[in-house]
Amino acid sequence: MSPRLVRADADAVGRRESPLTITVDGEPLDGVAGQTVAGVLLASGRRSWRTGPSGSPRGVFCGIGVCFDCLVTVNEERDVRACRRRAQDGDAVTTQSRAEAGER
Repeated sequence: MSPRLVRADADAVGRRESPLTITVDGEPLDGVAGQTVAGVLLASGRRSWRTGPSGSPRGVFCGIGVCFDCLVTVNEERDVRACRRRAQDGDAVTTQSRAEAGER
């Protein structure tokens, strides 16, 4: 099966994009209802949003919630897998770090 886009005027189901906005470390990012937090971050051009213990950047690695590289804090809930959490309009996302100074 190959992916394809369906023109809005030809969509028999009648799907329409519903825009949403989340904030990431205080910066507003636009997305579409149904996107994951990682999807919104990737669509905005971000490739990493967490640092590992060595200080190396981390973002989406597996994309299916197995590796835990994409952890963020969403609405004050820590250790949320960005690739598994659907973005909701108004979500406040904070990046996390496990660099030398310890977790924040």
